[in-house]
Amino acid sequence: MKDGLRFISTLTFRKLLNYFLIQFSFYLSRCIRKAVHMGMPVSISVEPTTSCNLRCPECPSGLRRFTRPQGKIELVAFKRIIDKLKGGLSYLLLYFQGEPLVLPGFFELVEYARKNKVYTTTSTNGHYLDDENARRVVESGLDRLIISVDGTDQDTYEQYRKGGDLEKVKEGVRNLVRWKKELNSKSPFIIIQFLVFKNNEHQIPEIRQLAKNLKADRVELKSAQVYDYQNDKDLIPENPKYARYIKDSKGLWKLKKPMRNRCFRMWSGAVITWDGRVVPCCFDKDASHQMGTLQTTAFKDIWRSKTYREFRSKIIEDRSQIEICRNCTE
Repeated sequence: MKDGLRFISTLTFRKLLNYFLIQFSFYLSRCIRKAVHMGMPVSISVEPTTSCNLRCPECPSGLRRFTRPQGKIELVAFKRIIDKLKGGLSYLLLYFQGEPLVLPGFFELVEYARKNKVYTTTSTNGHYLDDENARRVVESGLDRLIISVDGTDQDTYEQYRKGGDLEKVKEGVRNLVRWKKELNSKSPFIIIQFLVFKNNEHQIPEIRQLAKNLKADRVELKSAQVYDYQNDKDLIPENPKYARYIKDSKGLWKLKKPMRNRCFRMWSGAVITWDGRVVPCCFDKDASHQMGTLQTTAFKDIWRSKTYREFRSKIIEDRSQIEICRNCTE
């Protein structure tokens, strides 16, 4: 409830009107089978950095396998993004690839977004939440913090979070909770996120208890995206409730949910990489479907461009023909 109220407090009539325009144009597009778009992004993801301290096997940052340039966002570039989009922007995720807290100026990004009344969240592996950084997280005004904890013991945890230290992450959560109390702050809303794999699905009751012991605000169980799910089947949970994939009549893995020719994210938001490339969604890790770049073009012109319009049209016509959509059911 307190997290929801904090989000509501950032809304304005202009933002609500923008959301209505996005919703209306999305449903109109579905009805007439043609991409129609009104409004500006309701939510965006901005990538602070591509650097990461861990080597998670299903992550381009962890595998060090980017085909696009790597680096970190400049504060002046970030401010330009917020200045241009803040009127209609309701939600900002300061994360795409990499570990956000690696960036020395990360808290300045949060502070600027909050100054402009944008609800702000990020996702972290939790290894940089020492006492000083935990205090700065709370003081920055960050609204929500997602902390990945994919195991309740070190052996299980490091099977995916390679190079990680579970005790360090738990201590980081304790630091956050303590500083929230000392500074009498209701934020950030702390979420323990548990990616469910075959090796850790038996620990679901334990992660709930661990989050309770650490005094986190919520636990979120998340089904894991597996890039090569036909061959990396050892990652897929046995309980279908927690898996994105099921076996077909021939014993081959396939997406559990049907792929529908629609995707609200193509109407409501976008991802901006550290160097200003605008891409349609978080599945486009290598920016292979670049809609444009802020280094040469204004965001509004990219958002309304022929390239973006044609991409949205493909979503409605046959989403299975788009490579990044084939492992996603929206």
